[in-house]
Amino acid sequence: MTEVYVSTDIETNGPIPGPNSMLSLASAAYLKDKTLVGTFAINLKPLSDGSADPKTMEWWQSQPDAWQATQIDPQEPSNAMQSYLAWLKSLPENPVFVAYPAGFDFLFVYWYLIRFTGESPFSHSALDIKTYAMAILKTEYSQAAKRNMPKRWISTISHSHVALDDAIEQGTLFCNMLAENMKFES
Repeated sequence: MTEVYVSTDIETNGPIPGPNSMLSLASAAYLKDKTLVGTFAINLKPLSDGSADPKTMEWWQSQPDAWQATQIDPQEPSNAMQSYLAWLKSLPENPVFVAYPAGFDFLFVYWYLIRFTGESPFSHSALDIKTYAMAILKTEYSQAAKRNMPKRWISTISHSHVALDDAIEQGTLFCNMLAENMKFES
């Protein structure tokens, strides 16, 4: 089965799902040839039984434009995740979750999908862009940061902490890495 790479970025009001809430969710779905087949973006209302983390909220004060973007037309989490699940199921291929860092974004997305829809098309797995870079560059994980990646991989879109912008930026990075890596495997 062919895959579609679902580059995903989220914004939150704290470090863990449940006690803290996902505020924005965005994905950009790419085929391996870098064709963008669709995007999804939604803001979510905070969980009724959650609370904001003070350190995270202090950080948000330094990002007023990005914070404002999370406040536009927030939806109930259950409605947001039902819409996201429907979008994922509409994709033309098998979805693969891709993020930078996958450990953070996947934690929230998976938790929200299971809590509000009872399922995850991603199963239990996610592809981490930094780990993929580590493997391609044959370097230590700490050295696989964007500042050390080849310029040809890096998108011209800057990281804004607006979920859809960042999902597209990271998807472009991943597709550039994938294309280069696939050349060596042929």
